[in-house]
Amino acid sequence: MHSKRRSKIDFSIILIIILLAIISLISINSAENLLGSRADNYTLKQAIWYIIGFITIIIVTFFGNESILKISKYLYIGGILSLILLLIFGTPVNNAKCWFEIPHIGAFQPSEFMKIILILTLSSFTCSFHDKYPIPSIKEEFIFLLKVAIIVGIPSFLTFLQPDTGVVIIYLLITFVMLFISGIRYRWFTTIIAAIGSVIAVILIIYFTNTNLFIKIFGTSFFLRVDRLLDWSSGSGYQLENGITAIGSGGLLGFGLNHTPIYFPEPQTDFIFAVYASNFGFIGSLVLLVLLLFLDLRLTFIALKTNNNINKYIISGCVAMLIYQQVQNIGMTFGLLPITGITLPFISYGGSSLLSYMLMIGIILNITKEDNLHLNV
Repeated sequence: MHSKRRSKIDFSIILIIILLAIISLISINSAENLLGSRADNYTLKQAIWYIIGFITIIIVTFFGNESILKISKYLYIGGILSLILLLIFGTPVNNAKCWFEIPHIGAFQPSEFMKIILILTLSSFTCSFHDKYPIPSIKEEFIFLLKVAIIVGIPSFLTFLQPDTGVVIIYLLITFVMLFISGIRYRWFTTIIAAIGSVIAVILIIYFTNTNLFIKIFGTSFFLRVDRLLDWSSGSGYQLENGITAIGSGGLLGFGLNHTPIYFPEPQTDFIFAVYASNFGFIGSLVLLVLLLFLDLRLTFIALKTNNNINKYIISGCVAMLIYQQVQNIGMTFGLLPITGITLPFISYGGSSLLSYMLMIGIILNITKEDNLHLNV
């Protein structure tokens, strides 16, 4: 007779999140000093969001992933409705409707939660497909991919209209990685890449050869977005130049807590890494990068250990999202990648983004608990 092994939550992940929370609050507090009179209690608000986030983890682990996956289609419908309502009732900020403004609470960004909802929806849909067709034909895979394109295309189009190109890229990357993990024929990826490459080539040809035609077809807003993306390599711009100066001047150990030598816009969100690096220098930055890397590796090990396909899909989507946002945010801070407004997970200020990540952590902890995974690294 075999005794049932007791479920166990991976507390190493919780420890990493606690350490990242400390770094986040320290960095945001330093950013508030940089903002001076323009600061808006960001540190206190972030602390409150973290408390709510840990409560969210407890709630998610109490109900379990099975209950969450059962309502994933309803979460998807709710997410789509919120994106539609956002275009109608959203509060414009810098000519973008990405947030609902909630009095006395703050801004709510539906696209942040849509990333997690999309991971759950695609995981459930992909698992159902493979259960129905263990060895699918090319036709069956083609129909499956068309349905996936619709599932991803609707929120991508609505988010693009806000406009928020950075989040659309995350949607597409999540989908690409999850499809790759699902084991469909690799020839589809060649076709998809060729199709996307062709569309991008046509857009760029029109952009470089006929500006007026480009604006007539795609609009002024899209022209400005493309122009900003293509101009990133010049390394110009007040925010970027000052951010790089702040990082570079930090040296080995930095200027110390709450000592950022130069001002740059959005230090609490987009450029939070520049604030942290200027305060704690190369050594402090290395500590943060090691923590982020350890979290990514931990999640990857969980994906490799689990025998449940739907769990593999969920974690692969989460890891793709995290790694992209980490590389994109830190890369744009150094001028190595375009500035797209992508925040640094668990570090940048933001209630919606933080709660979505904590929801993700709760789901992943459920996987380690339900699969009885005991990981040693």
